[in-house]
Amino acid sequence: MNIQDIKQRFEIIGNSPLLNFALETAVKVAPTDITVLINGESGVGKEAFSKIIHAMSNRKHGPFIAVNCGAIPEGTIDSELFGHEKGSFTGAHETRKGYFETVNSGTIFLDEVGELPLETQSRLLRILESGEFIKVGSSKTQKTDVRVVAATNKDLLVLADHGKFREDLYYRLCTVPIRVPALRERKEDIHLLFRKFSADFSEKYKSKPVVLDAEAQNILANYRWPGNIRQLKNIAEQLSVVDEDKFVNAQELQHVIPPERTNLPMVMSGNISDPNQMNERDIFYKVLFDLRKDLGDLKGIVFDMLQGNVSRENMMNTHQNNTTISSENAYPMHNMQPSNMQVNQPLQTNNIIEIPVSQPVIESLSLEEKELEMIKKALEKYHGKRKKAANELGISERTLYRKIKQYNLE
Repeated sequence: MNIQDIKQRFEIIGNSPLLNFALETAVKVAPTDITVLINGESGVGKEAFSKIIHAMSNRKHGPFIAVNCGAIPEGTIDSELFGHEKGSFTGAHETRKGYFETVNSGTIFLDEVGELPLETQSRLLRILESGEFIKVGSSKTQKTDVRVVAATNKDLLVLADHGKFREDLYYRLCTVPIRVPALRERKEDIHLLFRKFSADFSEKYKSKPVVLDAEAQNILANYRWPGNIRQLKNIAEQLSVVDEDKFVNAQELQHVIPPERTNLPMVMSGNISDPNQMNERDIFYKVLFDLRKDLGDLKGIVFDMLQGNVSRENMMNTHQNNTTISSENAYPMHNMQPSNMQVNQPLQTNNIIEIPVSQPVIESLSLEEKELEMIKKALEKYHGKRKKAANELGISERTLYRKIKQYNLE
């Protein structure tokens, strides 16, 4: 069966090279029992690829089940996947078979596999390696012959770096990776998909199909589509219902397409001072916030010196005690000069202190420099012991090792 036949059978629309490559990979791997990991953003149609793999495999006459791992509560996920014995927990009134038992000789599709709890990941790893599992509340080992196709919209290696996903499970799942492209990477397919959805909704609602003018088509092609095909389908349905003449121009289309969001940094909520709850980006933001506070402290101290309110000895004591002055209340740099003082004129207070006010020394705010400095300090503090240094920095040992190679600190 060629690619065009597959597209027609599974209602896949588009001629993007990235889409065709993903389909070709799925066709090649389907006849084997190799575990497949499908990567792609939410809404790109990852489940369709799992169905293609099952339908073209030697297990096509066996059962197929799709499980959304993110939709099952953590307390019941093990019971759902592996089954449980009667009385194994409150509410377990009878013995129940799990998905891996009922889908024996078939295919199980684990969507959002990155949402699995670590304990469940260990159980899944055992099935992938030996085909064995144990029901919840049982001590008896059972065998199953199930092909696993998994999917995720997250970077599982990043989750592994933060201790949220088993790295050995990642490599066991990712025997053959298939990447489904985002809709914005398939610009040539966007209008084709819209026309297909428009025709479907025209038949459903007994109305004329929606037609876009040239400018509206251009807007459609250049929108980022964060919700991908699912979002495009919703837009087509909305226009099919609300537009009266079914001929849509650019202005009318913009009314139903939500504005694109900008990914600006946000102040992190919670206890940002706890390194165990911080990722690398949080650490960078914390460094910047601390620098801002320290700069505010320095401005306040220097201003008091200029006014003669603080001596050099008091200034040093204040600095050592880390007296906090809010940067919001600190004086701006242009107000740090007394009115009777010349620009570029060094201030002389009792012939002791000379400060060139108009040329303040500003500390570098480079994130890379600060990151390198923090890594060096952590390694020096723990005499090169990477595990302890990584814990101090709030990152994984793997990430620290990568940073050491990046900055040539070996």
